[in-house]
Amino acid sequence: MQIKTDSKALVHFNVLLKDGSAADSTRVDGKPVWFVLGDGSLTNSLELHLIGMQQGETKKFELAGSDIFGPENPDNIHFMDIDQFPADLKLEEGAIVAFEQMGGGSIPGMICGTQGHSVKVDFNHPLAGQEIILEVEILEVK
Repeated sequence: MQIKTDSKALVHFNVLLKDGSAADSTRVDGKPVWFVLGDGSLTNSLELHLIGMQQGETKKFELAGSDIFGPENPDNIHFMDIDQFPADLKLEEGAIVAFEQMGGGSIPGMICGTQGHSVKVDFNHPLAGQEIILEVEILEVK
């Protein structure tokens, strides 16, 4: 069966950086994911690569990180007072910190630097600005 709009597909994927290093994979925990094409959970660019693939097919393609994780949004970069962080937390550039959300749960933010009492935190997806390679294996199509 071939993937088309409104298809539901069980997929294993590997997200690789341009240098070939692994950024994410469903194979690490052995749990593939279901995607429903056309439901808005995937970007149009990614869906275009998946449409036409068949059960059992594997494909490897390059994308901008924004084509999977959404575009970088300058409104997602915040400057926070250093006193809002635990005193024992090392605020090193590139560190990922979990921030509590008002409705419960948490959201990751990447520390971009500190200056005086200000900490620059980026809440964009860390791969949104990267060029990536996506390896996809279609396990099942409904």
